[in-house]
Amino acid sequence: MRDVAIVAFSQTDHRRSTEELSEVEMLMPVLHEVLEQTGLRTGDIGFTCSGSSDYLAGRAFSFTMALDGVGAWPPISESHVEMDGAWALYEAWVKLLTGEADTALVYSYGKSSPGPVRDVLTRQLDPYYLAPLWPDSVALAALQAQALIDAGEADEPALAAIAARSRSDAAGNPHAQLRGPRDQGEYLVRPLRTGDCPPIGDGAAAVVLAAGDKARELCERPAWIRGMDHRIEAHSLGVRDLTDSPSTRLAAERAGAFERPVDTAELHAPFTSQEVVLRKALDLDERVRVNPSGGALAANPVMAAGLIRLGEAAAAVHRGESERALAHATSGPCLQQNLVAVLEGEPHVG
Repeated sequence: MRDVAIVAFSQTDHRRSTEELSEVEMLMPVLHEVLEQTGLRTGDIGFTCSGSSDYLAGRAFSFTMALDGVGAWPPISESHVEMDGAWALYEAWVKLLTGEADTALVYSYGKSSPGPVRDVLTRQLDPYYLAPLWPDSVALAALQAQALIDAGEADEPALAAIAARSRSDAAGNPHAQLRGPRDQGEYLVRPLRTGDCPPIGDGAAAVVLAAGDKARELCERPAWIRGMDHRIEAHSLGVRDLTDSPSTRLAAERAGAFERPVDTAELHAPFTSQEVVLRKALDLDERVRVNPSGGALAANPVMAAGLIRLGEAAAAVHRGESERALAHATSGPCLQQNLVAVLEGEPHVG
């Protein structure tokens, strides 16, 4: 099997609103920057894959407009997933593993500011039993948080500590929307306060993948993808134990995450209670740096936040701050779909 690495990562400064920008205008600087990091041009890219949501954009086939920012002439090899960009990265990774391309550009974007994102996300629910009830994303996350509290696995002070740590860590992240400590605020849906929930905002991200020696040419210290897998829970919330995430555990096992300890974990946990569930599923102890970038509690552009977790983990490897990092992405209510990747840097010489 070919060795494939993330060799470059770029993201926007995430903001509450970018009403003055279209998706293409928001995305283009990120695409230019990630290519400049490698010295590649659009014509040098063997495969392009994107992730976004037509529901979020409010129009069908909205991703085709974003291709204006990529430059699709002369014709390029391109694909799209109606998912977070982490799943677009998975598709590109498979493409490179097969030998059909040596390089890939992966990007994703989302503008949550134009409409009520809590209502938009209800379209992910089972259309027969749950969706007609219109439980929004925060209400369902609160259900999960209350299940954890009832099981004795968390309490409100513990959740507040997760929020405080995440946003304090984000103080060093110039791209984060919320940086530095802030008050937990009022209850949004009990037991979740405003501070337990992610900010609503707009943003985009992009990465470049390369295989084998090409990766070493393009990056001083590539972040090699040692394994990646994604799994899904049952669609009906009523048949799941919301205090656990067996799909995350299985994805991590298949990705090789339990073979050796990791030193860094970028977890896509938009709500504080979800970090509790993920830490248990991934068997992460206090020696692992969790979300040093601030995570989704500091910036949560829908459809890009998962790709950002992979990018942040890779960037830590690029900088030499991590030897073996775990990246996680999720989609759907209460951690319904989960992707786990393991990234490693080449050993330091001397």
